[in-house]
Amino acid sequence: PGVFFNRVLIGETGKFPTSSKLIYPILCNHCEDAACVEACPTGATYVREDGIVAIDDTKCVGCRACMVACPYQQRTYYDEKTKNREFFPGQGKTEMETIGEKLYPFKLGTVIKCNFCSERVDEGMKKGLTPGKDEDATPACVNICPVGARVFGDLDDPNSEINRLIMEKKGKQLRKEFGTEPAVYYID
Repeated sequence: PGVFFNRVLIGETGKFPTSSKLIYPILCNHCEDAACVEACPTGATYVREDGIVAIDDTKCVGCRACMVACPYQQRTYYDEKTKNREFFPGQGKTEMETIGEKLYPFKLGTVIKCNFCSERVDEGMKKGLTPGKDEDATPACVNICPVGARVFGDLDDPNSEINRLIMEKKGKQLRKEFGTEPAVYYID
């Protein structure tokens, strides 16, 4: 519905003919010490027990303090203009946009963001599924990534696939100097 929970930064490293393209998808980093949580005056933004940073839209008053505080610029104020924005301007809403609005009827006048498909993770776990292993308990972006570049898992489990990848590939947190302890890692 006119919202992108993910933006992509594209850059280049090296010099021709051995240069390579860098592609960084930027999403909510679900920080352990989230600046947005601290900035929220109503407690609408909070960190769940599993580390997912969530927004309770019944408490959000749309003041946007969390948007200003987020060092990754990954929050969106959901108003009529945002709701009516089209992926392809002037061509009407796509079928996927229409389906998305029905699946996720966001509340006008509130702030929204990626929630790692927490409703999907929660439902899957109720069925005994494991996030990051079972599709029905894993965020949609991980499941549909055409090159398998996204991995989801338990950072608290030292034996998890995600921790193995972070160690083997020397995973890096984006803008670690902010001190927010992001839960999203990037590997080369």
